[in-house]
Amino acid sequence: MSYLTPAEFATKMVDAGASKIHMSTKDTLIRSYMAGAILALAAAFAITVAVNTGNFLIGALLFPVGFCMLYLLGFDLLTGVFTLCPLAVVAKRPGCTWKGVFRNWGLVFCGNFAGAMTTAVFMAIIFTMGFTQAPNAVGQQIGVIGEGRTVGYAEAGFGGLLTLFVRAVMCNWMVSTGVVAAMMSNSVSGKIMAMWMPILVFFYLGFEHSIVNMFLFPSGIMLGGEFTWADYFLFNEIPTVIGNLVGGLTFVGAMIYATHYEGAKGEAINPYTDSKALPAE
Repeated sequence: MSYLTPAEFATKMVDAGASKIHMSTKDTLIRSYMAGAILALAAAFAITVAVNTGNFLIGALLFPVGFCMLYLLGFDLLTGVFTLCPLAVVAKRPGCTWKGVFRNWGLVFCGNFAGAMTTAVFMAIIFTMGFTQAPNAVGQQIGVIGEGRTVGYAEAGFGGLLTLFVRAVMCNWMVSTGVVAAMMSNSVSGKIMAMWMPILVFFYLGFEHSIVNMFLFPSGIMLGGEFTWADYFLFNEIPTVIGNLVGGLTFVGAMIYATHYEGAKGEAINPYTDSKALPAE
């Protein structure tokens, strides 16, 4: 698996954030478009498996295949850049500014949304035989999911929106953990093993992922879900984006940077063998 120490992958996190800030507009949009499309397809796949087998756990076990594909292909999700880009600014990497971070976030959001919408349209066509028939069982389930996670939250008032926000925070805690976990190994098999676990956790527990929702809710509207675009943006997408930002940046990016990156500036420290890393008695 070629395991890297925390000090080593903390530096890789900052390096990745800097590279994304400096990436051209064309490359940022292409990579984020493809990431949104692939993750949306994985969500459609997982829901199809869950409906056809009657077992949501099987769908959750298989969903991470999409995340692994897009990561290995070098594509970008908004949830990942939320965590990585600010670290390059905090670390004072040359040319990395908050303006550059916000530019990256905006471009990745647009690319992810366009990619997820493309898959949403394609799958809606498949689920309805080109919009000539009523949605099949999978399409009907997607519509139900959209209703419950928009108007369902709204009907619960403050408690519903608080639940939505917390689910979004915990989602990117897990998803960004998957992004970082992939940096722990230099082998493809090691990266996949490390990524798979936290992505499985987030999907099975029903946490709110802004890019997955860019597929679920637009396709739900196309498939007859009883909610509107305003319901989707106000009672899901906007709070989810904010929660994803908070979860990834605080529970993953800030924590790893605070405890590991300082040591990574010099020689990598092994906390199990280096006396300098041992706590004072």
